[in-house]
Amino acid sequence: MAVIQKHGKKHSPDLVCQKEGPPPDRTGAPGGHKKWSEHNNTTWSRPVARVWTGVLLLGTCLLYCARVAMPICSVSMAEQFKWSKRESGMVLGSFFWGYCFTQVFGGYVSDRVGGEKILVLSAAAWGSMTAFTPILAHFCSQPIFSMTLSRFLMGLLQGVHYPSLASLCSQKVVESDRGFLMSTVASGSYLGTLVIGGAGSLMLDLYGWESVFYVSGLLSVLWAYCMWKYLLKGEGPIITLESLGSGGSHSKLSKRHWLRLLRQPAVCAVIITHLCTASTFFTLLSWLPTFFKDTFPDAKGWVFNVVPWLVAIPSSLFSGFLSDHLIAQGYDTASVRKMMQFFSMGVSSVFTLLLCGNTTFAWAVAFVSATMGFTTFSHSGVSVNVQDLAPSCAGALFGVMNTCGAFSGVLMVYFSGYLIETTGSWTSVFALITTVNLLGLCTFLAFAEARRVDIDPSKARYANIHI
Repeated sequence: MAVIQKHGKKHSPDLVCQKEGPPPDRTGAPGGHKKWSEHNNTTWSRPVARVWTGVLLLGTCLLYCARVAMPICSVSMAEQFKWSKRESGMVLGSFFWGYCFTQVFGGYVSDRVGGEKILVLSAAAWGSMTAFTPILAHFCSQPIFSMTLSRFLMGLLQGVHYPSLASLCSQKVVESDRGFLMSTVASGSYLGTLVIGGAGSLMLDLYGWESVFYVSGLLSVLWAYCMWKYLLKGEGPIITLESLGSGGSHSKLSKRHWLRLLRQPAVCAVIITHLCTASTFFTLLSWLPTFFKDTFPDAKGWVFNVVPWLVAIPSSLFSGFLSDHLIAQGYDTASVRKMMQFFSMGVSSVFTLLLCGNTTFAWAVAFVSATMGFTTFSHSGVSVNVQDLAPSCAGALFGVMNTCGAFSGVLMVYFSGYLIETTGSWTSVFALITTVNLLGLCTFLAFAEARRVDIDPSKARYANIHI
């Protein structure tokens, strides 16, 4: 792991937000700095950033409430509509195919018109889709097709969420605060899983599966309305063709230099590392419940379905606080990102390997909780590193990363199932997870940087100024 070193003199990330003479390394082309300043001339103050952090945390929580509503209700829906296991799997899996296709598009548009606008529009859309799901199921003659289509559309609409967050954070948050904001907002996914798992199961038993979709969908639409009304002052979600064509000249710049950008070792490193991180996370998320049921058939399901997420939430918050504190103290940003990723992929793999041996149920829950807790450190590592490297096109680049991660995650989940069937042992799966983690970690430690690479050094007058 890279040794963390302090800077001799801490540079101010607020340099990039000044209207007068912003450093040209925000541009990448002569004259581009003026247009960049017009698009992004202010960052959030700390009180405003706190408000946005809370709002985005709630939005991500509701995102996962809507996303997990179908898995929670799938058993009841399968009984009512006479679905087979294969048909239920088709409905559940259709979400991820849609989720892959809008990652890059969502990030690219967010870079041009602002991530907050895309967040509001998409939340209103996927919230409405969630609320209308029971209606589509009951009024369609073939519910299997309407539900598969609705889940595919849900994936399309929710696919823009995280790239928009990355774009918004790169535009509005200074470097020393990005880790905490991203890790806090990302913890909303674990919170949402817990909330819908508890409240959704209760509503399912008392009022039927339809209530889960109605409540989660309407709350999401309400969140989008409140964000538009009170944070964006009623002006946010209006996106015109003119704004898509001319807004955010920095996105045009990144498009011209896209090929050069993807040739940068640091950019390839974040893509590969995020791919490995997402693959192992999806595999653990998909197969851990089956592992506990097979290994400890008498164990209570709520324990291994709840405890790891309860650990993941404070762990994610702590990783963001720690990374921002170290950067604020003057430690090298790249070294801090590498340290966070070392905990996420290196230390977590140790606890994953411990699951290979003969353990008791209590120790298995402890090892899984530690694994999931340390995995959240990636929110302050590779996930935010993309904003260090390419703030002018962070949304689009994060979309590329997330698309690769989603596709590889689906493939690795299927391959893990194949290993379980052929070997009859969970050791092969945990060994695969560890191998992929170490591959991504070594790549990140070797090539990751925190300097800007979305500029042309030959055209920048101050190439030595880095964020």
